Amino acid sequence: MSPALQTTLAAVGRFCDAHPWSHNDAYAALVLHHARRVRAAGGTEALDVGCGTGNLVRRLAGVFPAVTGIERDVPTAELARRTTANFANVRILTQPFDETHQDRYDLITFVAVLHHLPLQATLEKARDLLRPGGRLVVVGVSRESPADLPWSIASLILNPIVGAVVHPRRSTTTPPQMTAPTATPEESFEEIARTAEGILPGVRLRRALFWRYTLTWTAPPT
Repeated sequence: MSPALQTTLAAVGRFCDAHPWSHNDAYAALVLHHARRVRAAGGTEALDVGCGTGNLVRRLAGVFPAVTGIERDVPTAELARRTTANFANVRILTQPFDETHQDRYDLITFVAVLHHLPLQATLEKARDLLRPGGRLVVVGVSRESPADLPWSIASLILNPIVGAVVHPRRSTTTPPQMTAPTATPEESFEEIARTAEGILPGVRLRRALFWRYTLTWTAPPT
């Protein structure tokens, strides 16, 4: 990498740090689109795995009669409980996803969470927790591969632009919804796709902007 490019990227990084925004928020509309379709089909219960501070849970609570958020990080889960305290149809659980045994759900969401968990076991668990006709929606993070380069370049260009629009004033603090623990993804998009296709027949995966991919799957009706 040339010194000029390094300098440019560093400057862009400093700008983005001063105008932070959650890349996950860019996909809230997509998740809610699926949520409303599931609700229209009669679904009543949603599960948000790795719910963080409760950002998505609060939105899902406006769609479903019952919403459960799972968050293993205790301080983050406590913040989620505070931010959802006014929603009678929400519960926040502090437990590992693989210890979810009793309930079944019409919608299960993972937003920037799946790479924190064992891929195959987690997809199998999600499949088994869905009711017939239920839907799994993942906004995921993968290890970059050469095929991701066009998406990464576009994201690098758009990231500061969106930051300036969404968060025009310079900030010295990180928004609460961006404070949950992070992890480095191990699997590439190609590896995730192969694993998912073996577990979820008919699953749909798409590369997406801001270093994300989307995965959607609908459980067979019977």
